[in-house]
Amino acid sequence: MNYRTILLDKSDRIATLTLNRPKVLNGISFEMMGEINQALEEIRGTASIKALVVTGAGRAFSVGADLGLLTEAFGDEQNIKFRYFLETINQMLLNVESMPIPVIGKVNGLARAGGFELILCCDLVVVADEAQVGDNHTAFGVMPGGGSTQRAPRKLGWQKALELIYTGRWLNGQEAVDYGIALRSVPLGELDAAVESIVSHLREKSRDCLGFVKKASFHGLHQPIREGVNNEIRYFLEYLGTSPDAREGFNASREKRNPAFAD
Repeated sequence: MNYRTILLDKSDRIATLTLNRPKVLNGISFEMMGEINQALEEIRGTASIKALVVTGAGRAFSVGADLGLLTEAFGDEQNIKFRYFLETINQMLLNVESMPIPVIGKVNGLARAGGFELILCCDLVVVADEAQVGDNHTAFGVMPGGGSTQRAPRKLGWQKALELIYTGRWLNGQEAVDYGIALRSVPLGELDAAVESIVSHLREKSRDCLGFVKKASFHGLHQPIREGVNNEIRYFLEYLGTSPDAREGFNASREKRNPAFAD
């Protein structure tokens, strides 16, 4: 499929989705959101893909909503256009978050507002030292609308999340790691290699196994430990009952050979 606002590469069992509007710092338009959703469905339907990397073209990851879109929305005193935009971007972000494979954010530069909210939907994030990351909605007298007030406290803790949202300040790569937004920070020239050091461990894994690990972990985040453990048992047995990969992995280990997973 040909895309106009994103690039999608599917090679060597890894999908890379690149936001590709560099002249406007990868501002998120309705067209881009639609194409991201289409790309996610394409990736879901490709059984050989073991992980998704999300990044941006040019000097930005994404600075959030497209300026033209915002101008039109703020001009609607009935807020109908804003409601539609917020519902659309939140559904797109939920689609990213619920992908049945690991999602890795590769943050190459500016990431603010909706770009920051997209980072929060990634399972793992690797950021360039030189990047600038933050939710700066309040700097313009606007509150977040793409999930920051919900995901940031869950991921960063209450005080760190609210400090970022209240102040709207920028974080560099290492500060993003310190806050719990990113897993690691490296010089921009080493960003590709740092992401490769993660995905290289995923290519030979069972896609079904990775998906069930993600579901169990995500659904257990805000449950009491007993409920979470019961949830893990349920997913473990569901995995055994729906995928041959666990038994294949066990037999391969016992027979001292590489496993041949279903995907």
